[in-house]
Amino acid sequence: MIRPSVSLSALLVLLSAPMVFGSPFEFTGTAKDDRGNLLYLESHRVEGHCAEGVFQPITHSVDYRANQDSSTFASKALRYEDGALRPTVDFSQPDYDEHLNISYQGPEQLKVQWQSPAGKTESHKVSFDDRLVVDAGFDHLVRANWNKVKQGESVEFRFLAPTRGEHYGFVLEPTSNSQIGSDVVVRIRPTSLVLRFLVDPIVLGYNREGALTEYLGLTNIRKNADDNYIAHIRYDVSRYPDCVLTP
Repeated sequence: MIRPSVSLSALLVLLSAPMVFGSPFEFTGTAKDDRGNLLYLESHRVEGHCAEGVFQPITHSVDYRANQDSSTFASKALRYEDGALRPTVDFSQPDYDEHLNISYQGPEQLKVQWQSPAGKTESHKVSFDDRLVVDAGFDHLVRANWNKVKQGESVEFRFLAPTRGEHYGFVLEPTSNSQIGSDVVVRIRPTSLVLRFLVDPIVLGYNREGALTEYLGLTNIRKNADDNYIAHIRYDVSRYPDCVLTP
């Protein structure tokens, strides 16, 4: 018979042991305008672990450069402490003195702090439920609904517009697009008729493994103090994680 003290000690060791990271998921993106001109490059590194054979993100870092030989002009750090759909966000683009931070105040409230290019600092507290998707969480939303998407089904969700301090209804649905040559193509569009006139859909392409291969739409990188780039970003995976990306 195992004594209780031995079992308790073993449990405490297990709970205090650090989480073991597997191989990171690494990929790069090349963003171009509608004339094929290079806008910028992205370098992504996602650390995570395998849960029931499927990759689960823990941290995600992104560096942005004007070209291969230039230094980083913007950066983003994500932490998936509230699940894959709602990461914390720390984004900075120093050329425009812009900084955006998204954190969580509780299970149903988040906080947005935004320093705009105009030099104004805004703060918002936003209530939400489990339908909310934040920032790169849209990528994991696609993977979490991989079988539905491949079967032609749509998924409704709420998407955070952090600089407005609000979230809006969107739908993820299969589509086709002459500019996207990926194995699986989906789009994200507003459900509101009013927003459809104001916000263009984002089109996403994925390969059979569930890795993002193309992005077509509005980006988070500034073209100037008033507007962000609209880009076609093509992604290349340099390293896959130790387990599959989709369930």
